Amino acid sequence: MRSGSCLCRAVRFEIDGDLAPIQFCHCGDCRKAQGTAFASNIPVATKDFRLLSDEAELQAYESSPGKERVFCRRCGSPIFSRHVSAPGVVRLRAGALDAPTGAAPGFHFHVASKADWWDITDDLPQHPHARPA
Repeated sequence: MRSGSCLCRAVRFEIDGDLAPIQFCHCGDCRKAQGTAFASNIPVATKDFRLLSDEAELQAYESSPGKERVFCRRCGSPIFSRHVSAPGVVRLRAGALDAPTGAAPGFHFHVASKADWWDITDDLPQHPHARPA
């Protein structure tokens, strides 16, 4: 089991099972939403994700049609995103996990629109546009 929380600890969660590889999204929306060069996401089945705090601590923002970015309403920490096209999955923000995570990097995507001030220096697979299926 893995656990995590937001910065102020008002939002806490647990995840059952192993974690999928971390996916690094370099699109402009993720840069704006995270305030960083890319978002570090882990797809998690909703059946394996358990919120330990009151759902009232969460705020959702529909950043594009059918996609919500969910964050702590107190401290603003991003927690996960969800999309109507994948109702059984949340895309957890890897930075919200407590250590040790057991997570491993997987790949980069939307690298065709990455920040011009960031160089990708690892050997992970890079996809110019959407993440692979």
